Amino acid sequence: MASLDSNVLKLAPDTANPTYRTAPHNIEAEQSVLGAILVNNDAFYRVSDFLEPKHFFEPIHQTIYETAASLIRAGKVATPVTLKTFVPADVDLGGGMTVGQYLARLAAEATTIINAKDYGHTIYELSLRRDLIHIGEDMVNVAFDAPVDFAPRAQIEDAERRLYELAESGRYDGGFQRFSQALTVAVDMAAKAFQRDGKLSGIATGLRDLDTKMGGLQPSDLIIVAGRPGMGKTALATNIAFNIAKAWRGEVQTDGTMKTVNGGIVGFFSCEMSAEQLATRIIAERTGIPSSTIRRGGITEADFDKIRDYSIELQSLPFYVDETGGLSISQLTARARRLKRQKGLDMIVVDYIQLLQGSGKRSDNRVQEVTEITTSLKALAKELNVPILALSQLSRQVESRDDKRPQLSDLRESGSIEQDADVVMFVFREEYYLANKEPRPGTPEYEKWQTEMDIAHGKAEVIIGKQRHGPTGTVELHFEGSVTRFGDLAHDHGLPDRM
Repeated sequence: MASLDSNVLKLAPDTANPTYRTAPHNIEAEQSVLGAILVNNDAFYRVSDFLEPKHFFEPIHQTIYETAASLIRAGKVATPVTLKTFVPADVDLGGGMTVGQYLARLAAEATTIINAKDYGHTIYELSLRRDLIHIGEDMVNVAFDAPVDFAPRAQIEDAERRLYELAESGRYDGGFQRFSQALTVAVDMAAKAFQRDGKLSGIATGLRDLDTKMGGLQPSDLIIVAGRPGMGKTALATNIAFNIAKAWRGEVQTDGTMKTVNGGIVGFFSCEMSAEQLATRIIAERTGIPSSTIRRGGITEADFDKIRDYSIELQSLPFYVDETGGLSISQLTARARRLKRQKGLDMIVVDYIQLLQGSGKRSDNRVQEVTEITTSLKALAKELNVPILALSQLSRQVESRDDKRPQLSDLRESGSIEQDADVVMFVFREEYYLANKEPRPGTPEYEKWQTEMDIAHGKAEVIIGKQRHGPTGTVELHFEGSVTRFGDLAHDHGLPDRM
């Protein structure tokens, strides 16, 4: 609103000969938005979904906008006359101008309602710049004055969190959309599914029957894989993560960014195993050489050549491992965001939930802590729009039952895990339990046991106990224990199903 006499109205510092740099702002844009609202209250609804009082630079403008918003939301009319009663009268506007006169001047020289949203965006973006300056200043001051026991890593994570929150808040999108837009997105998803391997709407796990049941791993889903020790839940997660990374294919977009068209870039948080152990598992799975043989050096020259050849192939995989133990959920979130920003990210694996820590100092109430962790994982999946495959332990009550197939009530701290998860899968191997109760050879019980072992040998069940988007049920897989490899189970007749 350039027509206002700057000699009379000085709301911003004099920038003709500044002694210091003032924060970015645009007084005219602020005056224009406020004037448009005072003339036509409908202008408020064009900016109210993203513009808040704190985004205005001038304190008096913050007060005017907040007061006008309160009146309009209460179903009243916001005009210079109605606002004058609620805005403090002792504000110094320069030149002897009163608040009433200033409000009247804003309305008299207002631009049209059409420009209100554009001016609102300008105010919003300048507010973000000021927030960036504050974060930068805080980083410098804290780094200079940090106490001895304050780790620099903690400051980095805090700065990353604040920057990411700022990046996520700096959007004009959101709110209501026409249903036709949602339909367009749904049709696009179907088209991408048609082009993707396996014709799936989600990311293919590489396990045929599991993909058929789930339609792949869906973006923004929290998928829990649970099982008792020895069932192979880490092996299943590793197999799926490897299959997705191996299938990755990207295309360069017109803006220079890389877009995933098949498979995915995987971030694997291995809280239990080291990266070297994880790599050994994958090498064993690919080469067919047991990891125990690799570790104790019992390999032949031919085996070593095989390992070397596969290692060269695996080096190019978009597979990133974080082996930090005792990660807090806030640290995991910060690192996932960083990976997404720097390398891209299409899927996250967390091994496993019970090894993560909450953000609180005390962990007296483990149920509350796990609730915070699962809620944060689900929020992260939605925020980054990627599936998160998180492993979980099961309680020991499974062992006390005759039928040891797990169920939802067996989840440890099950309330939050079951509630927040979109999919809950259990890994179960009858062979594991049978092997632990072998009777004495030569007895009738032994023959019965042997028959049961022959039926269960090399088989695993993935029991889908919960699935928001599809059916529950059991998927049978082949499991090769020596190399911890899951695969598709061949049909009894040895031929694929006829269409």
